[in-house]
Amino acid sequence: MADLDDGKSTTGLIFFFNSAPIAWNSQKQSTVALSSIEAELWHPQLQPAKHSGCNSLKMLDLDVALSTCLQRLQWFHSPLYCHFPSPAGVHTSDELNITGNMNGGDGRKTARNRIKPSPSSVSGENQRESRNRKGSPKKRSKDQLRILDVNFVLLGFIIVASLVALFFVFRSVQLSDGDDRLPRVITPFPGPKIMDLEMFQGEQKESLYWGTYRPHVYFGVRARTPESLVAGLMWLGIKDGRYFMRHICQDADDLQTYGWTKHNGRDYGHQVLIDHGLTLTTSFLKSKVNGSGYGGDWAVQVGVQSEKISEDVPDAAHVFFYIADEGQNAISLGRSVSEIYEKSLLAYGSRADVGGWELHLKSMDNFEVHHVGLKTPHIHNLSDLVQGILGLQVRNFGHLELPDTSDDSPNILVYQVTARAPFKADIAFVTGTDIDDDRAEERVDSLTGTSLTSQLHKKENEFDDKFRKIFNPSEKLDSESLEVGKAAVGNLLGGIGYFYGQSKILFPQSSEQHQSDGDSILYWPAELRWDTHISMDIIGHWLDLMNIDGWIPREQILGAEALRSVCGMASNKFSVAESMDISAFFERSFGRLEAWFQWFNTTQSGKHKSSYYWHGRKESQTIFELNPKTLSSGLDDYPRASHPTDEERHLDLRCWMLLAADCMHSISEQLVKENQSWKAYKETAKLLSDFDLLMRFMHFDKDHGAYFDYGNHTERVRLRRQLVQKSGNQQPSLELVREVVEEPVTRLVPHIGYISLFPFISKIIPSKSWILEKQLNLISNTSTLWTKFGLRSLSKTSSMYMKRNTEHDRLTGEAQLDEHKLLDSFITASLFKRGRAYRERAETIYNELRGNLISNVIKNYKQTGYLWEQYDQKKGRRERCTPFYWLDLSGGVDYGRII
Repeated sequence: MADLDDGKSTTGLIFFFNSAPIAWNSQKQSTVALSSIEAELWHPQLQPAKHSGCNSLKMLDLDVALSTCLQRLQWFHSPLYCHFPSPAGVHTSDELNITGNMNGGDGRKTARNRIKPSPSSVSGENQRESRNRKGSPKKRSKDQLRILDVNFVLLGFIIVASLVALFFVFRSVQLSDGDDRLPRVITPFPGPKIMDLEMFQGEQKESLYWGTYRPHVYFGVRARTPESLVAGLMWLGIKDGRYFMRHICQDADDLQTYGWTKHNGRDYGHQVLIDHGLTLTTSFLKSKVNGSGYGGDWAVQVGVQSEKISEDVPDAAHVFFYIADEGQNAISLGRSVSEIYEKSLLAYGSRADVGGWELHLKSMDNFEVHHVGLKTPHIHNLSDLVQGILGLQVRNFGHLELPDTSDDSPNILVYQVTARAPFKADIAFVTGTDIDDDRAEERVDSLTGTSLTSQLHKKENEFDDKFRKIFNPSEKLDSESLEVGKAAVGNLLGGIGYFYGQSKILFPQSSEQHQSDGDSILYWPAELRWDTHISMDIIGHWLDLMNIDGWIPREQILGAEALRSVCGMASNKFSVAESMDISAFFERSFGRLEAWFQWFNTTQSGKHKSSYYWHGRKESQTIFELNPKTLSSGLDDYPRASHPTDEERHLDLRCWMLLAADCMHSISEQLVKENQSWKAYKETAKLLSDFDLLMRFMHFDKDHGAYFDYGNHTERVRLRRQLVQKSGNQQPSLELVREVVEEPVTRLVPHIGYISLFPFISKIIPSKSWILEKQLNLISNTSTLWTKFGLRSLSKTSSMYMKRNTEHDRLTGEAQLDEHKLLDSFITASLFKRGRAYRERAETIYNELRGNLISNVIKNYKQTGYLWEQYDQKKGRRERCTPFYWLDLSGGVDYGRII
């Protein structure tokens, strides 16, 4: 406590042993504190005390900041209550009432009118006298009134500077509590954005502004901007006599088929959807004419046909079209239900990007139209909202129709079109109506009716011509097989999506998810030969997601809609303009590509030189797995070493690093970057392509004549049902748990599969080597990889072949489409270019393998309307994921060259 006469505080301490005081001392501070907070500051400086529940050093930091902030503002103090602990045994007041009284009335004196220091020792009698004098009134002095004569500019500056200082103090305290590694993971790469290149701006950017960039819904349109206008289609499907809302693509809907039959990636697409007797077609068209706003106009033609399955199925079809603003801008209703045949305007509004806009509906058929307006940020749950509204309407009024009501200032308008099938409706969206409203109706007419149908036919013919020009299909190819190829391209380009949001990053040993700055990404890059700019645009978006260490997350979940869904061909010459754009693209992206390569080269390296392994496999987390999965490799269910350690060497990753180093060397050579990095990439590629090193020390097994992974491994592991104790109050249950019968040893992992072919794919094996014949034997032997429907992903001779890996899934073994894309693009090329000694046999294997695979893919497509991820090895029956268009060009397009 401070002395009432001289204003100096006294600090004391006392030490106890077994509750008895053994040493004590007190000392009056030599300086008069300008405030009690500053007095508190001197206290921990003289004797740092342990603060309850806090780190004393951090409390001291806060005290310093608070004192610095307030010591110049002692005249400004309002009543302030603060508590600070004292050393054990010293009696102090727990609560101090600081009432800096500027008018000099009752209360404690301010620092300005405290008397000069007196001797440090004060008798008890003098202390009582001082306390008695506290209550006596004093006359206001002239000096006390001059306290308000201050420089308010300087005062304001001091306040702002103090608050800024406080912010940085608190920020530094927070960061010191956390792991410094975590913020770095979400720090963007410190280089110029690839998407800022001039080639992606201006007309190029505007031409791709609107599109079918919502692949997670059956049909959807949006702009490539974070808070876009979005539009989409929903309908009521009937299954087992019950209605179900169709909107989000999901397997549970059990549609017979859906997907784009044709799509050029820019301004045209056509798709067919068949849902238990109800057939819908959607045709998308984009247009840019004089008077259009940014990005132009677009239209969609919806056709509905119904097949009478039973008497229980009604004739009327219910289709819903909606327009929603992600930025929650209000959308205005453009018509009443009774005016639909007189006025086609459904909705209108205005946005900063496209200006005024209008949505129109036109049709020659008779139908009812109902609507509902909603104001909600949860656009990603729209189908649930509409289904709930329809349920209420049926329960309350017995009508399966929207209520024709709207919330105030809605940001979503949903329109229900009910009619007897067949019927057709044209929906036109025009922009720039605030500037050129006179021509808006003319543009609507050009995007509806016969004019729209004519333009769609023209775009369809252009797509067919471009397909023939680029892929040059064989004349022997029948029309049905050709349609499969067009559907493959159409779904690949129509599946491009735009998402914007914060990446979800899950860190090891932490339950928290960290988010990065808002990013956007486009999925599924198309081949350069179809559209160079779209390809570079997509790759540029992906590389721009890189963090400061060169890492790009394998999966990207950006935004609420994406989160809801979690879940060698002949080279063509490019034009001069395309070549210049590609060079500029690589010039800008080279720094990111280098960082990406270095991230893999450092974080995924092994203990031995030129060895690599996929990090992240942990034996401690895999008691329920027969073989720990390698998720980061993309070959999740391919068996690796039974016991993960840092001694592992993964053959596929080593070959990927060879390909990456070779690409980086080629790019740097193309860009005339002959520096240390250029030499390093060349040397790395040379080292990783060393055939003798791979044979003698790394991955080759002479007994099997095949290449394998290396690691701590035993073949004698199995899954057995055991009683597993559950956490909390859950009852124990019988589950499959891994049991190790024999201790593992470091060795080659003897599983023959597509991993064993990677050195062959990577062209490491010399054309005259006897290993080449061994590789051909592995491919063509029915006891290992060969089937009538493609190659197995894991040999029948493997101890893990088709075994159950967990309670719910099996290890690999079936023929996979992505595997054959790899084989077709690389293996066959190496067969023809380098397999001189085995050319005739290689060509026979090549033609038969391609024929088997493609005919099976086409057969299943005709039966199901989809391309599939896997095919059964015995009957060629489709399995696993569909629609599977990631790498469908191997089975859907390129076969035109070899059949």
